[in-house]
Amino acid sequence: MPSTALRPEQVRTPRRRWGRWLAGAVSLAVLATSCGGRALLDGVGDAIGRVDAFDRSHDRPADDGVTTFLVVGTDDRDGIPADTLKNVLHAGGESCHCTDTMMIVQLAEDGGRASVVSIPRDSYVTIPAHQDLAGGRQVPEGHGKINAAYGMGGAPLTVRTVEQNTGLRIDHYLQINFLSFVSTVDALGGVEVCSSRPLKDEYSGLDLPAGTTRLDGAGALKYVRARHLDGSSDLGRMQRQQKFLAQLLHQATSSGTLLNPVKLTRVTDAVLRSVKADKDLSTEDLVRLATRLKDLSPARADFTTVPVADINYQVEGWGSTVRWDAAGAKALFAAVREGRPLTGRADDAASTASSAPVQVTVPPGQIHVQVLNGAGVVGLGARVDDDLRKAGFATTGAPFNAGGGSTTRTVVRYDPRWDESVKTITAALPHAELVATPGLGATMQVIAGTDYTGVTGVAAPPSAAPSAPSTSVAPAVAASTGTEISCP
Repeated sequence: MPSTALRPEQVRTPRRRWGRWLAGAVSLAVLATSCGGRALLDGVGDAIGRVDAFDRSHDRPADDGVTTFLVVGTDDRDGIPADTLKNVLHAGGESCHCTDTMMIVQLAEDGGRASVVSIPRDSYVTIPAHQDLAGGRQVPEGHGKINAAYGMGGAPLTVRTVEQNTGLRIDHYLQINFLSFVSTVDALGGVEVCSSRPLKDEYSGLDLPAGTTRLDGAGALKYVRARHLDGSSDLGRMQRQQKFLAQLLHQATSSGTLLNPVKLTRVTDAVLRSVKADKDLSTEDLVRLATRLKDLSPARADFTTVPVADINYQVEGWGSTVRWDAAGAKALFAAVREGRPLTGRADDAASTASSAPVQVTVPPGQIHVQVLNGAGVVGLGARVDDDLRKAGFATTGAPFNAGGGSTTRTVVRYDPRWDESVKTITAALPHAELVATPGLGATMQVIAGTDYTGVTGVAAPPSAAPSAPSTSVAPAVAASTGTEISCP
């Protein structure tokens, strides 16, 4: 992919976008353990833009003893030259004045572990009573898309909305500039991404071949913004964002790049250009953050998305929204609140299957599945997705058509690195053809053919189950480590 690095005058323009804050945090971690690190962090604390993110006039969730960030990227195009938006970032159009991306990032107090939870931007949630930013009138509690809270009441309402719907206490708020994201990737020398198939999205400008590709900053932005690649829409985009973040973390911590003082300075400067943080994030907090992040690796970073029951939940006045799986979301937020790793063994969900369970080593709840309708039969993809989810598998809930005509035999495509996981899905679909696809990643693909008849129940043996309920996550919650979703 040809280089589309931004010119210095373009990078200076303020712009908020998806959270690349973690790369900067890793950079600071290196500095914090070296001579003069504290002095530099003092300067960093002064350089970060500040925002009043917390409304202290209302009750908030109790302090849970862990550090939880809300990281948002807002869709605000003010101040960016039109040619930069159109020709470099491929992000023209009108701003929605909303949060385009939202992630909860929790850092374990004992250091070395992070949990990242993506929240679908169109989630239909309760929005607390507030004073409207535009007219100053009092607005009673109601319901709407979570990304609209920012336009209604700014950062404070965004934080309150997340806290009220998750039960989690947000300790710090970060609002990110997407030009900072572009500059950070360029400062790292680009980041590799991998795909089992070509990815093309005319809306974001993404045109990615199959295999592994090193993207510069502008190319990476197109990758994380793409929403029109398939029927998974925003859920697929969140998966790609998580994969990119894991790959960025892997590259930053394994290549030695951040040990180079010149490159380290470039990365830190890029991250800080227009990031905004809550007023409570002090230099002392940065020192603790940096110290705890210095040993973080992709294997100790868990990534997941709020479980979804309906990705096209129609609401009058709001149109298509995303409705959470109430039980799955409750289990997920309980795990986050208690600081438990999200990739712990899932409870056995196969008891809901109609047939006698087949014993396997990897529980269905730990296996991510994307269903494709390869038969051209109306409704087949949705039926297969529903059958697999009832059997405990972590399906996307968003099947789409495979294209290319009618497929007779059902096919399971999988990355050979997940050779144990594929045994579980083979037990559930014993007549399916297995196709090894290196680089596919943790999400397996089931291409449903006309021979599909149903799913056989599967179950993990008793020895694979957790010894105590407090260490488990409900089957509706599926998470992957950064190692699992990064490139081979």
